Amino acid sequence: MALPAKAEPETKKDSPKTNTFLRLFRYTALRIVTLFVTVVIAIYLTILIANMGGYVDTMMRTEAQDRITQQVASNPAYRAMSTDAKKKMAQQMIQLEIKRLGLDQPLVVRTTKYLVNAITLNLGRAQNMVSDTGSRQVKSIILERLPATLLLMGSSELLLFFASLFLALSISRKYGSFWDKFVIAMTPTSSAPGWFYGIFFILIFSAVLKILPFGGLVSAPPPKNVFLYALSLLQHLILPAASLFISGFFLNIYSWRTFFLIYSSEDYVEMAKAKGLTAKDIESRYILKPTLPNIVTNFALTLIGIWSGAIITETVFNWPGLGRMLYQAIGLYDVPVIVGDTIIFAYLLAITVFLLDFVYALVDPRVKVGGGN
Repeated sequence: MALPAKAEPETKKDSPKTNTFLRLFRYTALRIVTLFVTVVIAIYLTILIANMGGYVDTMMRTEAQDRITQQVASNPAYRAMSTDAKKKMAQQMIQLEIKRLGLDQPLVVRTTKYLVNAITLNLGRAQNMVSDTGSRQVKSIILERLPATLLLMGSSELLLFFASLFLALSISRKYGSFWDKFVIAMTPTSSAPGWFYGIFFILIFSAVLKILPFGGLVSAPPPKNVFLYALSLLQHLILPAASLFISGFFLNIYSWRTFFLIYSSEDYVEMAKAKGLTAKDIESRYILKPTLPNIVTNFALTLIGIWSGAIITETVFNWPGLGRMLYQAIGLYDVPVIVGDTIIFAYLLAITVFLLDFVYALVDPRVKVGGGN
């Protein structure tokens, strides 16, 4: 008589919660590593481009030689020294300055050192730019210009985003109406950048009508009273903010309006209308909810754009923000400032992309973080 086979012990299966946690952990770790590598590559390319293959280092070496030679020649303490002694002392001081700046090292070593300092946000000192307080620290220069950019870009971009979103939703309900056709007709006006409208605004409201200032942050000298200072700041803010707002207004409305019309023509929307649901319920459940991931994405990228500034618009209006700072740094070949501004933007963009994956999973049940497909 055959004996029954010995039953094998059952293997303990992982619980669904454990599998979800491991999947989420693997995805998060892989995503962080991927974004970090991308940021490192972008920063290193920025350093190479900003340095122009060593051309900026050559300019720095020449500038150091001219500056030190002039200091030695004009210093009263060295008047009694012979010409040969002055030249020898100047050469020694130049070599020390070159060594201090790291210009005696190969290009690969210098750029690698710049990369490590950039990743750790050790931005160092600017080469040619100074802050209003006289500091050459890149961090001080950026922090000094940051509030002006946040004020200008925040007021214009956030107002543009929410105004165009709600107006587009309203126009999508009235397809083919006068305002719908008006928006379509005015959409090509958004092909012009903000600084283009800014020049016309300056000519009309500042040069001709003389009701708004030409540019700057506040009047000179700045008012000491808090209320008058805020009023002057508001007057200087109107034109640059309006130019950025109007340059993207009609295009944003047209884009969102088309987006809402696409979703409002889906079969499930027609089914909801047949069931007798109100227009408000149809919009909130069947139109806005499916478009929420796209709205979140555009809003997140709008927030990132707030930190970057508008280079030409800020320059046209003499607005002391990050955009004008970057324009000045490029003109002065100030590599630390250029790299520092790029680093902050790269980190903000990477963090936003990382967080968007999880926000998508919250607002869209079809998306699973680390789900593969």
